[in-house]
Amino acid sequence: MEPFKNSVSPEVVGYIAMHLARHLEGVDKDAFTQPILDALPSLELKQRIKLISDALHVALPSQLPHRNAVLAAMLHPDPIDQAGKPSDEKGISGWGLWPLTMVVGHHGLADFEGSMALLKEMTKRGTAEFDVRPYLEADQARALAIMTPWARDENIHVRRLASEGTRPRLPWGMQLKQLVEDPTPTLPVLTTLRDDPEDYVRRSVANHINDIAKDHADLVARIAHDWMEGAAAPRQKLIRHACRTLIKQGHPDVMKAFGVLPAIINPPIVTIDTPQVSLGGTLAFNVVLQSKAKSSQKIVIDYAVHFKKANGTLAPKVFKWKQMQLKPGERLVLSRSHAIRPITTRTYYAGPHALSLRINGTEFGYEPFILFV
Repeated sequence: MEPFKNSVSPEVVGYIAMHLARHLEGVDKDAFTQPILDALPSLELKQRIKLISDALHVALPSQLPHRNAVLAAMLHPDPIDQAGKPSDEKGISGWGLWPLTMVVGHHGLADFEGSMALLKEMTKRGTAEFDVRPYLEADQARALAIMTPWARDENIHVRRLASEGTRPRLPWGMQLKQLVEDPTPTLPVLTTLRDDPEDYVRRSVANHINDIAKDHADLVARIAHDWMEGAAAPRQKLIRHACRTLIKQGHPDVMKAFGVLPAIINPPIVTIDTPQVSLGGTLAFNVVLQSKAKSSQKIVIDYAVHFKKANGTLAPKVFKWKQMQLKPGERLVLSRSHAIRPITTRTYYAGPHALSLRINGTEFGYEPFILFV
């Protein structure tokens, strides 16, 4: 797979220089591009973006209305279908847009409304989700007053920006501390977008709510209950994706929103068939599950592997398993194998580990095993 950094290529630099020179008199394309091209190979993605953005900042007019006019003229003329496509002879779009939005994000605050209007136009050719955030940080109320109507815009990318740009904990983006503390100001935007016709927009809403869940679980539980009422299938899918973190954690009110009540069962019997596992091997276990209920009940079974950390403590990682209807008095024996293989996101430490179950969000059992590394 091609590294992300190569999306900002010498070709992209060339198109930025071409359109800058086309719309700003006195720009020497070679003088603009050569220092960038010399440094580009050794830089990672965000370093490349910043390098080009800094060069643009120096080359562009210092007066913001003039600067914004030049940047607007550099954009690809197609505001509908160009967002996922590369820059070309007609204008800048796709990955090439990011250095332009960074200029506006870092240096445009003095023309607050004009710069935000430009970011709205820019996002139609890619995304301005990272560079609208300094405006929310500087004056949240003013920025949200501008962005809230974007949730009803005819352009899909503008509607998505209303949600994605205001996410409290956007990956790769600056954290919006005010919205981490109190996310309620964005709820009108999310409510407007919850039934958007485009899955691309609804996924952003789900990810936004999942951000909120990391700090305000009970609020998200209330949102889930409210939004599930009369929800069509697309909204139900959105809510389930929005609550994925809390579902894994077994948050009881969130589980109830999806019709999952506390399980009426005997304490499950968990048996580990491989009490000693070598890295690269398989943890095998079985579970005896029996209902105590007088009626059929929905059962959601997950399991947690408690991995040893560098400091010797154990930390659970939850894995999805299965859902079923458990009949009154029914007894089941279930088996599962879990491969413990090297992965880049985890360091394994030899010694005691453990396994437990989460059934309808409640923790059951705790059985140790030894991992050899």
